[in-house]
Amino acid sequence: MSLQAANGRLDLPVGGCDSHVHVIGPQDQYPMAPQRPYTPGPAPLEALRAHLARLGLRRAVIVQPSVYDTDNRCLLDSLDRLEGAGRGIAVCEDNVAPAALRALHARGVRGVRVNLESFGARDVAGARDLLAHWAARVADSGWHVQLYAASQLVEALADELAGLPAPVVLDHFALAAAPPRYTAGAPAGVLPDLLRTGRIHVKLSAPYRLRSPDLAAAWARACLEVAPGAVLWGSDWPHTAREPGRGAHEVSAYRAVDPAELARTLRAWLPTPSLQRLVLVDNPTRLYGF
Repeated sequence: MSLQAANGRLDLPVGGCDSHVHVIGPQDQYPMAPQRPYTPGPAPLEALRAHLARLGLRRAVIVQPSVYDTDNRCLLDSLDRLEGAGRGIAVCEDNVAPAALRALHARGVRGVRVNLESFGARDVAGARDLLAHWAARVADSGWHVQLYAASQLVEALADELAGLPAPVVLDHFALAAAPPRYTAGAPAGVLPDLLRTGRIHVKLSAPYRLRSPDLAAAWARACLEVAPGAVLWGSDWPHTAREPGRGAHEVSAYRAVDPAELARTLRAWLPTPSLQRLVLVDNPTRLYGF
């Protein structure tokens, strides 16, 4: 079956979800944190809707970007406007009140993000404490912890990740630094073992954050072979980047990602209708509660 519909969109199953996007609103309405590591330009909800329409997707998971720190207003307002077609991953103060978490849930939030990589954090003990804290806070709510961390941190924390009381979602291929290993014909190593636990998910997203497109493709195949029910797909729209030489408060351009190339990688990673339905519909529906 071809993925290309007559209207030029991808012919994907109804209810398909892009599980990793960001929305950046006008700064006079949604001011960015002074300590932000970079400054992106506008990426409004209307542009997100156009992105989804180009791919033939209906749903999106909006992830709180580092530039807003714990101010989730842009995220929440976007979810309100999506009227049930969106879910959110928030960033919260460590001492956020239970009532505040319930209010976030009511507006569509289904997870909390622990973002270490955007700030170059590599401390294992500190990461362990953060994960334990947030997993305990959200374990009874049906939420998960979304972790953006370097591959060496993921490997160092593997035992803790598998034993947390809340599920964990690993951003962007867990930033895998080396190709998957195979033992007796099956993927082996930390990430495959984590996926086999049934407690850890991984996002096939942002291949440009890995060393090469071939490395991303190899990990897409390996993850889908090991645990297709633990795999999500995300575009990482609008493809944030920190331009070399730009100050933290100077606007950095987004990565130039051709929508046709994005569609091509989606076709390559999810070549069959059954995989498309599982990764784009069934897995996000279960994890995010659509």
